[in-house]
Amino acid sequence: MLLPDNIHPENSIYFNGATLLNFFKEENSYNFIELYQKVKDENNMSFPTYVLCIDWLYLINVAELKNGKISLCS
Repeated sequence: MLLPDNIHPENSIYFNGATLLNFFKEENSYNFIELYQKVKDENNMSFPTYVLCIDWLYLINVAELKNGKISLCS
């Protein structure tokens, strides 16, 4: 759910997408699974939510996936 009206904001794609973007302050690119492991350790995000966030960031041209690496668009 992008903008939930009946659940906590930490369950939304917006909130979790912003959480993913914070990891890019540390490094410019991540392996798909490595980024998930970091997110899982810190925020306990489920894998389906993670994939939806990556999809959403890709659709709005914020993130790109090349050769198995996720990076921010320049």
